[in-house]
Amino acid sequence: MMADLPFDDEHAALYSLGQVAEMLQVQQAYLRRLDRHDIISPSRSSGGQRRYSRRDIMTVQHVTRMTEEGMTLIAIRRILELERELAALREELKEARARLGESE
Repeated sequence: MMADLPFDDEHAALYSLGQVAEMLQVQQAYLRRLDRHDIISPSRSSGGQRRYSRRDIMTVQHVTRMTEEGMTLIAIRRILELERELAALREELKEARARLGESE
């Protein structure tokens, strides 16, 4: 059986700031601004350079769509927080339903 490769993991930080900017057709300064506003927090290489995962890139795409709709970065940060909370609550509900189903 083959071992999973880093690019198989959507959370593996493989892409540089420049690669992501080019891939998404955005300015590097825009990506830095998202990091400064704690909207996206990419990993850092040992040299301190930002490294983005596929999951990070999908989040940047989501954020870019919201900015194009006129939302502020502060509002976007709150929306992302609420989306994470909702996902966690849905997972808790799913687990609770599974436990209840098992005990019947």
